[in-house]
Amino acid sequence: MTSITLSELTEQIQQAIRLNFETPVWIRAEISELRENPGGHCYLELIEKDTDSDTLLAKSKATCWASTYRMMKPYFESSTGQTLRTGLKVLVAVSVEFHPVYGFSLNVRDIDPTFTIGEMAARRLQIIRQLEADGIVEMNKLLPLPKLVQRLAIISSATAAGYGDFCDQLKNDPSHFAFYTRLFPAIMQGDQAEGSIIAALEKIYAHIDLFDVVVIIRGGGATTDLACFDSYELALNCAQFPLPILAGIGHQRDVSILDLVAHTSVKTPTAVAELLISNLQDAENRVTDVFADIRYVIKNRIENEYHVVEQTKMRIKQTLRSWVVQKTHALDLQKSRLQSNIRLQFLKQNNKLLLLEKNIETHSPVFLLRRGYTITTLNGKRITTANQVKQGDKIRTFVHDGDFESKVE
Repeated sequence: MTSITLSELTEQIQQAIRLNFETPVWIRAEISELRENPGGHCYLELIEKDTDSDTLLAKSKATCWASTYRMMKPYFESSTGQTLRTGLKVLVAVSVEFHPVYGFSLNVRDIDPTFTIGEMAARRLQIIRQLEADGIVEMNKLLPLPKLVQRLAIISSATAAGYGDFCDQLKNDPSHFAFYTRLFPAIMQGDQAEGSIIAALEKIYAHIDLFDVVVIIRGGGATTDLACFDSYELALNCAQFPLPILAGIGHQRDVSILDLVAHTSVKTPTAVAELLISNLQDAENRVTDVFADIRYVIKNRIENEYHVVEQTKMRIKQTLRSWVVQKTHALDLQKSRLQSNIRLQFLKQNNKLLLLEKNIETHSPVFLLRRGYTITTLNGKRITTANQVKQGDKIRTFVHDGDFESKVE
């Protein structure tokens, strides 16, 4: 049985690799680890997983020396809008190397950004399709936005310029609307951003009755800093959150998945503040309009009632005038009738008096004396029979032009 030393074996392996891999090879892999050292070199771990079971199929260490890394990194980031980080799928050109002491390794010589862009787009599309399949893309959008949005739970970095701009916009608005704001600090970029924002949402949920909406804001920055907003878990938490979420994460590129599931998405934190102010202005305008409508209705009601009162007064005056005319006419008729009756009664009584006077006159002694009759008295009493006198009585006889005395013989 023949045998060789370990160094002879490693030398044969090294020669075999050199013969079969004389030029760099383009490989597809995922970055599972990435570490930069102070000298500018980059040390990576590349892996391959089964697409169905996520089982690890291969793993290898890789090195990108500073001379290459200084040019490759900015080229990749400017082309993709992403930083080189763990979790990215890349297409890299590597030289295959084997060292008798340090073993197998890959030396990264070049990278193709277009592959990563395609992988990112595919991953983003996959997340969107998964959210659609879960039926939650529209969940947060369907929540009713309160008519008066004033109690704000804000997720942002406390030191971010965008957060300061947002607060200044609310504070310095000429309308002077009152807003209650509470900051729930979170990391807003990098690998830890997803978990940090979800943790902030969980804290808000514990005090959900204190707030009207959740505001997620981040100031402007490089597009590479915003990859965390294309996370499935973050989108899942935001879509199912029981308060409307307003997003303003300060980017001008295509909308992120967070923008897609949020209730309302605008470009910047300042735009979110303007949206909130506009919401209250609309509410104030509606109240003003309602007040104007009420005032108009009351005014019209008063004017109508006044018109009715005036018409009623006119009708009353006309009725009174008509009544007075009727009563005056009736009184005049009664007066005329009374005067006629009085005149008639006067004439009747006057005629009676005339008849009575005539009767009295015709029956008076004077009337009789004028007619040739005489009146004889004895001791002042009229004599009507002969038996009333005796011989020797002195009697007085009255004629129409005088009287005389006689003695009974």
